[in-house]
Amino acid sequence: MLNQKTCLGIESTAHSFGIGIMDSDGKCLANATDMYRPREGWGIHPMEASEHHKKVCDDVLQKALADAGVSMRDIDIIAFSQGPGLPPCLHAGLNFAGKLAEKNKKPLVGVNHCIAHIEIGRLTTGLDDPVTLYVSGANTQVLAFVSGRYRCFGETQDIGIGNALDKFGRGVGLEFPAGPKIEKMAGKGRYIELPYVVKGMDLSFSGIVTEALKKYTMHQSRGNSDSLKQSNKAFLSDLCFSLQETLFAMLTEVTERAMAHTGKNQALLTGGVAANSRLQEMLDIMCRERDAKFRVVDRAYSGDNGAMIAWTGMLAFDSGIKTKKEILPRQRTDGVEVRWI
Repeated sequence: MLNQKTCLGIESTAHSFGIGIMDSDGKCLANATDMYRPREGWGIHPMEASEHHKKVCDDVLQKALADAGVSMRDIDIIAFSQGPGLPPCLHAGLNFAGKLAEKNKKPLVGVNHCIAHIEIGRLTTGLDDPVTLYVSGANTQVLAFVSGRYRCFGETQDIGIGNALDKFGRGVGLEFPAGPKIEKMAGKGRYIELPYVVKGMDLSFSGIVTEALKKYTMHQSRGNSDSLKQSNKAFLSDLCFSLQETLFAMLTEVTERAMAHTGKNQALLTGGVAANSRLQEMLDIMCRERDAKFRVVDRAYSGDNGAMIAWTGMLAFDSGIKTKKEILPRQRTDGVEVRWI
């Protein structure tokens, strides 16, 4: 193929530093990642995460090049996650990408992290015009392409769905990240009523988590005998089940409403929380009832990764989009022109 190109993408918005290499045909040649984990406690310490990214960037690059069987001479474009994200982490990625581009005389392209999640999902599932439910630690949005941009039809008004699950997990003593543990414990639970907060097309999670933690604390206060310890464990399973059912029902409702509003008959689930099987099941049921297609991004690309930055960088470059060498920590998904569709 005469116009065959390769793009190297650098992801550094939060806890993951990733480098992916994609070719023009949409083939992933490499997708290397190193994740920062806090030395103690929960959550991301932005400066610590940034230092992690600076420390591992060269090793991740060498791994990606080795996995792809290429050298920097074979790379045509360098892309980086421009935003949204944590400023120190974004700076680490931009600085590394800028040095690589300057040293190797390659064009540099900034990529919106959220759009990259959509594009890797469209590529790997074959969906061409879906309503996308994008769910990750910090982000929760219902998006669809309309009039040259990915328009946001609904989003969280406080914290992202992943952070909501982690906030609950931290409060009840689960390991980080809490999502997989909550999913496992939910399989043994029964429903306990929790608030349900959908405001038009938007959602709010923090109050629901607060109420779930309040119920847990009240149940814990009953005592510490062996029988009560067993009861507390069962009650925690009930809360995990109830939290998932409530939050995921809210997500499914607003996704269906966006599909009805736009008239689209495809739904894509992408982002780190897309790996949850119960959320997949709820959306699948909804889509089957609407006679619509439903697809989930491949697990290898559901979390933050460099391959999605590389592929979206390729699309942006080929469509003539120019970006400045800067970070945009609060960049909106619907603030980015999408010329390639």
